Amino acid sequence: MTNPTRRTVLRTGTIAGTSLLLAPELPAQAAGLTAAQVVERIKAGVGIPWRAQTVDNIVAGKPETEVKGVATTMMATLDVLQRAAAAGRNMVVTHESTFFSHQDKVEQFQQDPTYKFKLDFIERNSMVVFHFHDHWHGRKPDGIGTGMLRELGWEKNADPENIRQLKFSGIPLGRLAKEMQSKLGIRTMRVVGDPQMPVNRAMASWGNCSLFPGVPFLAQEGVDLLIIGETHEWELVEYVQDQISSGKKKALVVLGHVVSEQAGMKYCADWLKPLLPEVPVEFIAAVEPFWRPE
Repeated sequence: MTNPTRRTVLRTGTIAGTSLLLAPELPAQAAGLTAAQVVERIKAGVGIPWRAQTVDNIVAGKPETEVKGVATTMMATLDVLQRAAAAGRNMVVTHESTFFSHQDKVEQFQQDPTYKFKLDFIERNSMVVFHFHDHWHGRKPDGIGTGMLRELGWEKNADPENIRQLKFSGIPLGRLAKEMQSKLGIRTMRVVGDPQMPVNRAMASWGNCSLFPGVPFLAQEGVDLLIIGETHEWELVEYVQDQISSGKKKALVVLGHVVSEQAGMKYCADWLKPLLPEVPVEFIAAVEPFWRPE
């Protein structure tokens, strides 16, 4: 009888002198990609040192959860989470908060029915939510700004050294605002300034822009227009109104916070795909919350 080879032999054991054939040892199956591993790949891929103090953390769900699919979004509203779950994307990478404050602090919401409903939905569907704000903005170039320029077709208008700074060839403010509204699908854009004012230089501050740095942005030499997501109306809006009344040719475009950063998270999905080849990755848009009565 020929000797069995290592590839065909079954392990042999002996009990009371009786030879037994034992089942072969099978290699352990590789575990699926976990949420914690997704976060580690994001940290490694974003290209800047990870901050010790940051809001960029898993804010809901368990790090050891196996990821079936990833959705990126501007804001992890309940509506977005429901659509992600229906699409089989159980990890959501959100730019803005999930629980109603930038730091996702939930102490004051423990008995709140809306918070409890949302948290229960995440837990029942084995979902994980990762807040990705500071480092996506900190990336070189800024991930939000890159996506917004791509969506608006303004890559050639931006200063390569500072993509917040934009150059135009005297386009009337009203026409430029209309183009932004159309390209971004905005329902409730607001504009301060003369629609006929020619725009040669603009500054973009995607998302929230407070009085400072809003005032220094507008004070820069030659800047005609500041484009923002949102601000306090009784601060920066009032300041721009007074600039105009004092004779300065200035303007302010208020896009709305969600739409002013949305395309940055659309770009994030494309950025993530090569980092996460094991799972599908897609962008899910957050709905613009406001509408205009007809």
